[in-house]
Amino acid sequence: MQSWSDIALPTVPGTGPPLRLFDTADGQVRPVTPGATAKMYVCGITPYDATHLGHAATYLTFDLVNRLWRDAGHEVHYVQNVTDVDDPLFERAARDGVDWQDLGTGEIELFREDMTALRVLPPRDYVGAIESVEEVVELVQKLLTSGAAYTVEDAEFPDIYFRADATEQFGYESGYDRATMERLFAERGGDPDRPGKQDTIDALLWRAARPGEPSWPAPFGAGRPGWHIECAAIALNRVGTEFDVQGGGSDLIYPHHEYSAAHAEAVTGSRRFARHYVHAGLIGLDGEKMSKSKGNLVKVSQLRRDGVDPAAIRLGLLAGHYRSDRMWTGEVLADAQQRLARWREALTLDAGPDAESTVARLRQHLADDLDTPKALDAVDNWVHQARTYGGADTTAPALLRTAVTALLGIDV
Repeated sequence: MQSWSDIALPTVPGTGPPLRLFDTADGQVRPVTPGATAKMYVCGITPYDATHLGHAATYLTFDLVNRLWRDAGHEVHYVQNVTDVDDPLFERAARDGVDWQDLGTGEIELFREDMTALRVLPPRDYVGAIESVEEVVELVQKLLTSGAAYTVEDAEFPDIYFRADATEQFGYESGYDRATMERLFAERGGDPDRPGKQDTIDALLWRAARPGEPSWPAPFGAGRPGWHIECAAIALNRVGTEFDVQGGGSDLIYPHHEYSAAHAEAVTGSRRFARHYVHAGLIGLDGEKMSKSKGNLVKVSQLRRDGVDPAAIRLGLLAGHYRSDRMWTGEVLADAQQRLARWREALTLDAGPDAESTVARLRQHLADDLDTPKALDAVDNWVHQARTYGGADTTAPALLRTAVTALLGIDV
């Protein structure tokens, strides 16, 4: 699947401190220690609706990680999937009277446009579930052979499930107790009441072919991939195990990331699928959770059609810490627009106060678990000094403009 166009990053003089990120599994902020090539897998969209601000906030989070790694001199192997075959896609297509593949293709293209507008660096590998079916079949076969998976004895639909007890460490990524797992499994796409399962939280690996649904051939019977196995297969075949960061929204901690890790660990024997599990907070609207069911999604494409500068959208989302659940309001957008105007005015001046210390603080705050509120404050302080008192350093505006463009991704 085609990714979106790459963005040339300017080089910022100097270096910053090593990146530290909060790891969900360990419950603490700790150093990220990639090799020459930093490896990251971030879960992508199910393309049945346009990109909303919750999606945008997640992908901006890992875009910052990507930028900081590149600033530190690393090559970055970034992988993202697209769940382009799934029940929500079929349901929306049926509701709207369109072909599910046409719906998916259109929404994927809109997502590419939104990411380009937000200046999100593209993944090296952008992989759809459909194009990875053969990889999933191979992985499911390995899980069946090892005894980590089983076929439900159902004469009509012999679905294949992963045994939650297939790895000794299952549950380490989320740290949730059994009651929480059962509740979230039911709320987030699981099927605890499926007859024939050995455990109510065993996760679907392969959905046997049903009338009216797409399916692909497999040695164990035609069907289509489950949700979690898709990401396990795509990641294993591109960045392997114990890669640096697996990322997504906090609603993916369980069951999605718990199971995708367990699927991979069950066949490789690795202790950890990823060395860091990093999760972004959720975005609400005017005091309420933002969700499709509530009909209160704020879509990036609609904001762009309304004439909102994508740089202001990016600044508005970066104004809160990535791990915090936070609200999008008219005030947040207005503040971001005003901040953007101040920055653009100051960063095009002929001279200003020394900017080297500001760039150092910008790097320091971003390296400290992506502390964007403090990073923005550092730029604000320089901008205030430049607009209020001026300065004699003719190189300062260009230096800070380069840093803001490269590290924060703000088009100034």
